Amino acid sequence: MSPADQPAKAPSRSKRADALRNQQALLTAAAEVFATSGIDAPIREIATRAGVGIGTIYRHFPTRADLAVAVYRHQVEACAEAGPALLAGTGSPLAALRRWVDLFVDFLVTKHGLANTMQSDSGFDALHAYFLDRLVPVCAQLLDAAATAGEIKPGTHAYELMRGIGNLCIGRDSDPRYDPRRLVELLLKGLEQPQSR
Repeated sequence: MSPADQPAKAPSRSKRADALRNQQALLTAAAEVFATSGIDAPIREIATRAGVGIGTIYRHFPTRADLAVAVYRHQVEACAEAGPALLAGTGSPLAALRRWVDLFVDFLVTKHGLANTMQSDSGFDALHAYFLDRLVPVCAQLLDAAATAGEIKPGTHAYELMRGIGNLCIGRDSDPRYDPRRLVELLLKGLEQPQSR
């Protein structure tokens, strides 16, 4: 490879980095817009929030279903990565669990709208399995750490907790007066050991 070939590769890498940044900005913006305006929000609203043109969205995600699936996966990954980071950087495992549950609730509020859009897609079951595979172990790690620290009662199963939180979040879609966080907080309080209250 001659030196003349090298400059041609740098812009290519830069373009890929820009495309990846644009895609991440789009996914974050789409999640925010879906949470506030619903899954049927105008694509223009997502583009404006992401600071990109509408053509950029369609280049990355040709259909709304493609965008919904990508947002779903993006949010699962963000939630999965947050667990260990919170555990490492928060004063107590219980505090880390509480912050993670907040992120999980944010995800669930968006997810319910996404799920309705993706139900007709034959890949929805695979996405749900991916969700469980990625998030149940993270929740279990947080619960185990909090139980080992004596902050919560031992024996809570991650899947049961996540399912309970998910069920509490369902009503948010149809009734904006309903705030699932109050009930999720009561659920978490019920896990605490008496001395950690």
